[in-house]
Amino acid sequence: MNNNLIDQFIDYYWLTSGASKNTLSAYRSDLNIFNKWLNQKPFTSVDKKLVHDYFSYRKKSNLSAASRSRILTCLHSFFQYLLNNQKMSNDPTEQMDYPKLEKKLPIFLNIQEVEKLIEAPNTNSIYGQRDRAMLELLYSCGLRVSELISLSYHNLNLKEEFVRVHGKGNKERMLPLGEVAIDFLDQYERNSRTLLLKNGQCDSYFLSNRGSAMSRQNFFYIIKGYAATAGINKPISPHSLRHAFATHLVQKGADLRSVQLMLGHSDISSTQLYTHIQNAQLKMQHQKHHPRG
Repeated sequence: MNNNLIDQFIDYYWLTSGASKNTLSAYRSDLNIFNKWLNQKPFTSVDKKLVHDYFSYRKKSNLSAASRSRILTCLHSFFQYLLNNQKMSNDPTEQMDYPKLEKKLPIFLNIQEVEKLIEAPNTNSIYGQRDRAMLELLYSCGLRVSELISLSYHNLNLKEEFVRVHGKGNKERMLPLGEVAIDFLDQYERNSRTLLLKNGQCDSYFLSNRGSAMSRQNFFYIIKGYAATAGINKPISPHSLRHAFATHLVQKGADLRSVQLMLGHSDISSTQLYTHIQNAQLKMQHQKHHPRG
């Protein structure tokens, strides 16, 4: 019975929210773990005390506040679904307090570090041309890595200088391409992509050495390798270039609303993070160089 309710909820949540595969997978895992802990008790018998007991149990495993917050969000959505479908008379997670999340600023790259990273690939090679194009596009448009690797060939129009992106909730946005990115994307299309296809067919824009779509994990290892080549000692991920894109736009005077639209943030509070980064950088420079800093 419980397993059927999980399946029904995941299908419902996917249809109504347009959540990503990663979110759906995380929610399914959270509910399966909760179900196992219930030890055959039906979800419909869960009360507030049981939920509190469960979080006390999970807290012992040193879960981060962010993970506990996600689990509570998942359970709240799940019990709201059961409540709306008249399988329960109340939501046992109602009015539960969320864990306080520590606000951490993301690790940012300065412009010189971004240049070193992007210039690390050997553009005389097939893979180097592909990797340089991917890095240039990430920094030019501030894409999420999931958006980058899911691009189809028809999503890019180099002549019209734009890329069509499907972000979270399958929301579409059109982004302008920078001239430098266009040059390297054109080079990749003309010289490398056809060779990577290996006489096969694949609509994905960026291809692996097997001629299939580039995976998130593969690109993560690629970018870590180039960070090492460039001598960058900071923890680097594909998301680092998205942060750099937004941070550098704000530093150069771009208004937050425009940055919000380019990033695909539904709430401008998410974009305000980059103002905090800029303020942190200014404070650091003041402390370092001012005689009374």
